[in-house]
Amino acid sequence: MNYQQQTLAGMNPVELIVALYDGMVRFLYRAITAIECRNTQERRIALGRVLQILMHLQSRLRMDVGGSSAKALSEFYASIFALCLEGSRLESPDRLKEAVACIRDVREAWSTAARDPEVLRLLESPSAPPHAAMSAAARVPAARSAHSEWTA
Repeated sequence: MNYQQQTLAGMNPVELIVALYDGMVRFLYRAITAIECRNTQERRIALGRVLQILMHLQSRLRMDVGGSSAKALSEFYASIFALCLEGSRLESPDRLKEAVACIRDVREAWSTAARDPEVLRLLESPSAPPHAAMSAAARVPAARSAHSEWTA
């Protein structure tokens, strides 16, 4: 196992979500650089990675467990997806930077949840189903946007 695999293996589920958000930001900056260098292939590869991460996160949402938090995250992921497509189509670093700013805001909430004692307690409890901790963690980022709709 390499260093990166060992690091990921030691993370709790919420920390893994934070790592995915970090990956999206990293690939968005790669796409921005590619746009500025007029490297179409690198832009497509980088944005493709962002879109894969978004689809993975979207597919893991449990609407039956997460309720309004899961709905808010679903809307957020759809909005970021649209920003990425628009940024790519227009070759607009500004649209991609807007996506980065949104991702960073929600990433911070996930990072806070990863340190929340209640979330950590749920993650360590053998009797709690795995989705219970994710549902508790999902309340943190959704609280910032639960009463508003995300838009691209």
